[in-house]
Amino acid sequence: MFAVMAMPAWAQAKTSIEWWYANGGRIEEGIQKIIADFNKSQDDYEVVGIRKGNYEETFAAMIAAYRVGKHPTIIQSSERTFLTMIDSNAIVPVSELMTKYDYSIDWDNFVKPVADYYLEGDRPAAMPFNSSTAIFWYNADHFKAAGFDAPGETWDEVEKQLYAIKDQGVAKCGMVLDSDFYWSLIEGYASINDYPFGTKGNGFEGLDTEYVYNKTPVVKQVERLKRWIDDGIIQLAGQGLSPKQLYTSGTCSTIVTSTAAHAEVETNAKFDWSATYMPHETDVSPRNSNIGGAALWVLKGKSEAESAAAAAFLNHVAKPETQAYWAEWTGYVPVTNAAYEKMKSDGFFEKHPTREIAILQLTRGEPTVNSRGFRFGNSNQSSAILVEELQAVWTGKKTPQEALDSAVARGNQVLRQYEALNGGN
Repeated sequence: MFAVMAMPAWAQAKTSIEWWYANGGRIEEGIQKIIADFNKSQDDYEVVGIRKGNYEETFAAMIAAYRVGKHPTIIQSSERTFLTMIDSNAIVPVSELMTKYDYSIDWDNFVKPVADYYLEGDRPAAMPFNSSTAIFWYNADHFKAAGFDAPGETWDEVEKQLYAIKDQGVAKCGMVLDSDFYWSLIEGYASINDYPFGTKGNGFEGLDTEYVYNKTPVVKQVERLKRWIDDGIIQLAGQGLSPKQLYTSGTCSTIVTSTAAHAEVETNAKFDWSATYMPHETDVSPRNSNIGGAALWVLKGKSEAESAAAAAFLNHVAKPETQAYWAEWTGYVPVTNAAYEKMKSDGFFEKHPTREIAILQLTRGEPTVNSRGFRFGNSNQSSAILVEELQAVWTGKKTPQEALDSAVARGNQVLRQYEALNGGN
């Protein structure tokens, strides 16, 4: 008989888990570096990162895989899916996971507006990861040529500047609408100006919420955007160029989009560009802006070893060094105060001042019930409805009030369907 030899420790297989994510390009490069650094840092676990498409495609793939038990251990899911993830009974709250495996995470060190959004009761349900907010990007050469040092702080001031840029022939268009304009120029507008978007604290206080943005100055904002489109101030995109390309090419003077666009703007813009806070209405004191991006969720149905691997990886993600690298590489906001302080002490914001705008805007003042975020069931469906109705405004088929009334009525039907499926509150 042959003697049974014990396998040496180095030959023991690592526990491998999958993380499905939704970012491509430069951001994906950053994700893969975080994964590689973790895998090299220890010998017990291996994370395999797989891109499954955009947020909606990744989310749909996860649902299909979960139903047949082929799901990943970690999923990156956008902030809009929060309620669906919570009500799915398919997740392990990250606070529970980290405590179980003896990782000490200072949840109070996470940037408050970001951390509060992902709370289930008083415990974090997901690990904030790529958090963002919209900021106001501008072509400084265009503004200077038109006689302005920088964009004004209010929408009324910005309107005068954009019309001057066009009337003086400085640029072909003053602004281009980004593909996620409903998030930045409609939802973000409501947050910053402290206008209600829905009842029940924008959904935070119960599933029996209703949209009400058709009864607020959001109507005025849509009227303003329609006027700018009709007057040639806004370009909707086209000519084979994406909205961001219309900005970085110098065709359009401004764009309102995520701080995560830093990577693209820094790479492609060949003019003197800059960014500033989102404008606000003249008669209000601006509040914090709304968050975007996504968080990392841990799914049920995995072995103890796989769950332990997820906890170890999330502990790595939460480290100030990891968070600082991630924010510096991508343009997303640092989600912990420790990472933010590290970036400041390293002099990063002195060299890249526009990178600090998002976190300063997110943490401006104390969040109100209108500015702390949106927590609506099946919000992707309601957002698609809103975009569809706004397209009817841009093409002249509906007035702003008609479109918003219709969007609210249709959106409220989606909310009632979600409430019925999830038992209400």
